[in-house]
Amino acid sequence: MDSVFIYWDNSNIFHEAQRLAEERGEGPNARYRVRIHFDHMLRLAHADRPVKKALAAGSVPPEMRQLWNRMESRGVEVQLFDRGTPDRGEQEMPDRVLQLRMLEDALDYNGDPGIVVMLTGDGAGYLEGAGFHSTLERMHRRGWRVEILSWAHSCNQRMRKWAEENGAFIALDDFYEAITFMEPSRPGHELAAARDAAALDLSKRNTA
Repeated sequence: MDSVFIYWDNSNIFHEAQRLAEERGEGPNARYRVRIHFDHMLRLAHADRPVKKALAAGSVPPEMRQLWNRMESRGVEVQLFDRGTPDRGEQEMPDRVLQLRMLEDALDYNGDPGIVVMLTGDGAGYLEGAGFHSTLERMHRRGWRVEILSWAHSCNQRMRKWAEENGAFIALDDFYEAITFMEPSRPGHELAAARDAAALDLSKRNTA
């Protein structure tokens, strides 16, 4: 099977985009004005290949509602959870749900594995046999091809090296101008202009 299965860790991708926007000097309050261009990010993930399944998980701040609605309108299943509590981090439930669905799909399509496209840089839990990295290794051993899309500055180095040797690592930094855009400053804040997303060039995207 050449179909793509997309698993999107939204909090990891978005929060690191905020950090990168500040580092790139995108103007005042860049951290709070940067947004992910969903259509371009989704296309970067599937690279014009047929999508069998797509799942995104994240938390439910009201300002993200437009993004979630847009994902669902494009056929992406969305799983949302309340923000973390002092005894449970924001990412605990989204991460678990993504990993569970990955393992379920690995079993359901055991005889006809596809291409796993994982959007995260989170490699935590590997030494304990848990987390995204361990799950991707399990799927790879069963014939799945693996591609990881992550910001280079935040991706777990062990997971990145493994992906480069066994599949593909796609640095989102190379597509920053196309997969992000900047909203203008809000009233009462230091003036900053908007920035539209650039055209997406898939010729730079490697595949597993």
